[in-house]
Amino acid sequence: MQYGKLYEEGTRILADAGIEEREAKLDARFLLEHVCGTTLQTLLLNKERPVSAEEEGAYRELIAQRRERVPLSYITGKRDFMGLTFEVTRDVLIPEQDTENLAEEIMRHLCGGERILDLCTGSGCILLSLLSYSNGTTGVGTDLSGKALEIAARNAERLGLLERTAWRQGDLFDAVGSDERFDLIVSNPPYIRSEVIPSLAAEVSVYEPRLALDGGEDGLYFYRKIIPGSVSFLVTGGMLFLEIGSDQAEEVSALMRNAGFYEVRTIRDYGGNDRIVCGIKSIHQDR
Repeated sequence: MQYGKLYEEGTRILADAGIEEREAKLDARFLLEHVCGTTLQTLLLNKERPVSAEEEGAYRELIAQRRERVPLSYITGKRDFMGLTFEVTRDVLIPEQDTENLAEEIMRHLCGGERILDLCTGSGCILLSLLSYSNGTTGVGTDLSGKALEIAARNAERLGLLERTAWRQGDLFDAVGSDERFDLIVSNPPYIRSEVIPSLAAEVSVYEPRLALDGGEDGLYFYRKIIPGSVSFLVTGGMLFLEIGSDQAEEVSALMRNAGFYEVRTIRDYGGNDRIVCGIKSIHQDR
């Protein structure tokens, strides 16, 4: 079969399954490029390129998975984030563009040489991006999931950052030594209300790990643990950065102020939604 014809068939299958037309076209193209090792240029300039029977069969299998709403990144096993490519599986959340806002905001405050703690690290995309674009920084990533930490460690090795990172399994600060201190703590914790998860798109509710989504009854369970807990592990003047749901800024900001953080700020993402809350540890918090 010709390349262009197979692409059109894949697009049609996904659109008939209810996937929005623009997304169906993109996913059909990305999957075909993944199978054939091609680029957009092939579709634009060489639609008549013959596709081998092996490639055609592999492509149809992947299209069938996407038709069942398996996320594209879980099918291909990779996701681009902050200009880097990360391995992802169903054991970790798929890195999203909204979270790039969190990494970019933190980078404004890095001078080099900082020690960073990344709670609920998942694929390690936040911590590894910060280390990739700074000098002399080191970091610890923690997660309750051992499988997630295996993926994070593989991502670190592939990016040449294994010696600058440590990956530890445990519930938030339980994986950190009581005498350890960090210049910066960051987390994109589970923050979706439990009752909301079943109503989300199947790509999220069925395939992404619930452990990384469920923020409890009101979505604030992890913030209530992370914010006061971080005080003991930040140096004075250290910063805490948290990704939040778009309707959680007021509550999370209040939790940070009540814990003694100052210069607490809310930062919006590129879509204009509240996405990040950050604050600075005060010297008074050590008293």
